[in-house]
Amino acid sequence: MAGAKETPRQKMIGMMYLVLTAMLALQVSSALLEKFQLLNNSMEVSSNAANKINARTVENIRDKVEKSGNRAFEVAIVKQAEDVRKIASGMIGEIDAMKSQIAAEAGGGIDPETGKVKNPNEEDKVAIYMIGPSKNGKAYDLKSKLNSFVEQMNKLAGTSFAPLALDGKDDPLAKRDKDQRQKDFAELNFEQTPVPAALAVLSQKQSEIRRLEAEVLDALAAKVGAKDIKFDKILAMISAESNVVVAGTKFKGEMFIAASSSALTPRMSLGGAPIRVQDGKGIIEFTAQGGAYDKDGLAAKTLSGVISFPTPSGRDTTITMKYDYKVAKPTYNIESASMPPLFLGCKNVLSIQSPGLGPLWNPAFTADGAEVINNGKGKVIIIPSNRSVKLNISNQGNLIGTEGFRVNRVPRPRLEYYINGALADDKRPISASMARNISVKAIADESLINYSPEDANFRVSQITVRLASGNRPKGQPVVISGPSGSIASLAAQAAAGDRLVIVVSGVQRRNFKGDVQDAGIGEETRTIPLN
Repeated sequence: MAGAKETPRQKMIGMMYLVLTAMLALQVSSALLEKFQLLNNSMEVSSNAANKINARTVENIRDKVEKSGNRAFEVAIVKQAEDVRKIASGMIGEIDAMKSQIAAEAGGGIDPETGKVKNPNEEDKVAIYMIGPSKNGKAYDLKSKLNSFVEQMNKLAGTSFAPLALDGKDDPLAKRDKDQRQKDFAELNFEQTPVPAALAVLSQKQSEIRRLEAEVLDALAAKVGAKDIKFDKILAMISAESNVVVAGTKFKGEMFIAASSSALTPRMSLGGAPIRVQDGKGIIEFTAQGGAYDKDGLAAKTLSGVISFPTPSGRDTTITMKYDYKVAKPTYNIESASMPPLFLGCKNVLSIQSPGLGPLWNPAFTADGAEVINNGKGKVIIIPSNRSVKLNISNQGNLIGTEGFRVNRVPRPRLEYYINGALADDKRPISASMARNISVKAIADESLINYSPEDANFRVSQITVRLASGNRPKGQPVVISGPSGSIASLAAQAAAGDRLVIVVSGVQRRNFKGDVQDAGIGEETRTIPLN
């Protein structure tokens, strides 16, 4: 959080401190010592200004708490603010004492005419005082106190400020240099450091202390009055008996003003379960459960809600409420493009609609004894695999009904026989010498054509034709793979009075998916007389 609320002047001082650290690492000449003294003066001015601002912040907190009636939890905030000031001022005082000691012993005192240290080039005495011959100088105690100060601030305000006193390996600038990163806090800041630079380092720490103090005080100030309920959001509301009104009927409801507080985050629950709160309003969304419907298809239900929010006294206020509503039993209508009835293994299209649910109607289907394909918007394809089917109808995850359907087998197709392209039957003889080509067509039943035309595709797959004279076969039979073929070899042997015996032993059906399967009609024999 360091730097989160720095003023432009503080940011400038921070940059100057980075330059100071870099110059110390580079062992700059004494020609720049004047600049260090100016930098130190600037930091001291900034720190003093921040001190005055922080003092006013505490006074403002104290005044606001008094005007609010000195409520116990806010009086505690005043005590925290005063503790912050006391701790920060104590740290500032300790560092001031160090600065005075360095200026007097290492710098030879302050020149009354120039206001500057008399011996700015002195480095050894600075090191002895701050680092010490056995690393027991003031800087080690300072490091501990600076970082302890940060921990105290974090504890008081719940913040997460970074430590103020870092060793070389942790310092963002020093850790890039292989020599500097080996140094501890004391060595990094006060080894081979002239008096003005040492003073500037200490003044920079004071500036950081005032900055953290300011941020903590601002955080505490924000808590004063934060628990007051200020209804700053005003809304015009309408509560209607129903959002859907039939033309010609009356719309009934109430209009009123609702107010909420942007500073308040209430806790809300419905039926014992917490609900999401957004902009001060609880968001209610659940799936209505039916059951115990009356003669009108309505089930009476009650919502039980609880709203809790903090009050200035520090205690929560809880409000309970009840809201009565009714759940309508969902109804649906079945419209079919392939009933009656359903056909086994075929595409049966149903349209199941619920005018009462309107745009909320988005059903899903499962079935016992069939495959189902959901086409959306209440349309479903049923492909039965059993002689009966139970269709389960759900909407938004809730089962609302089960429908049973009877299933018929696919009707047997009618076979038509053609000799030389002309329809033939057992009652009309044909010329023996002209019977050279045969074809057999499988014609689907009219009911299947009307209700499932994509499944009404039949084809004869095998025909056997024999020539017979009396009770005896004549010549070799002709076997044809497919619906048509040549029987010229039989015509050459045929004579008046003979017969063509036609046996259809294979019929196939192509379903709506394009799959071809045996129609399962067995064999059919037809006899055609010759003259």
